[in-house]
Amino acid sequence: MSTPTSRAPSWLLAVSLALAVAGVVLLMQPGTPGMTPAKAPADNQTLDRSSPPASTQTTLPSPHLSKTTPAAPGPRDVSALPPHGDGAAGDRAIQQALENAWPANLPPDDEAQLRAMGRELLRADATGIGRSRWPAFFGPSAREIAPAFATARFRIQAVIARRDGAAHRAVVHLVWAGTDRGGTHSDGRISDLYFARIMKKGQPTWAPQPRT
Repeated sequence: MSTPTSRAPSWLLAVSLALAVAGVVLLMQPGTPGMTPAKAPADNQTLDRSSPPASTQTTLPSPHLSKTTPAAPGPRDVSALPPHGDGAAGDRAIQQALENAWPANLPPDDEAQLRAMGRELLRADATGIGRSRWPAFFGPSAREIAPAFATARFRIQAVIARRDGAAHRAVVHLVWAGTDRGGTHSDGRISDLYFARIMKKGQPTWAPQPRT
């Protein structure tokens, strides 16, 4: 006697598969409650072209000047600086960036005097030329400190003078380029020189202040 074959399990399996497929299709339809599209990750790697690579950081061997660091934005946002190696063609843009970052807050005569003094003082410290003009600043050991940069290709790219807190104190920001004793030329260096208002022979003037 033969036993009849049961088809119920196959039928139930087919219905279950059909329902599962239908459920997946419904869930994939847009606007389905409970389905929230995934958000793309935020791009936080915005390129800041206003700051040069950290590899340009250097420090002059003189103990008198403040540390020399790559040019960086000041209190206000600055426009993008020209690329390194742009030469004198980019100096005007750097000058404008400094003026935008630190708005003028000194009388024009004082700023002009400080800018001229800052240029000469930085050149004297970096190249050794003119250190004798600043005996009180460099001290008797000035001649013992070998210049870190050659006179050739040394260039002040931009300079501004601003009040440094009190009215009798000022800071000169300089951006410059130079070739060191190893023959490596780099630009976009920035140094800050500090000055104080003093009386000399009955006349007010500015004197450099070493900051340690």
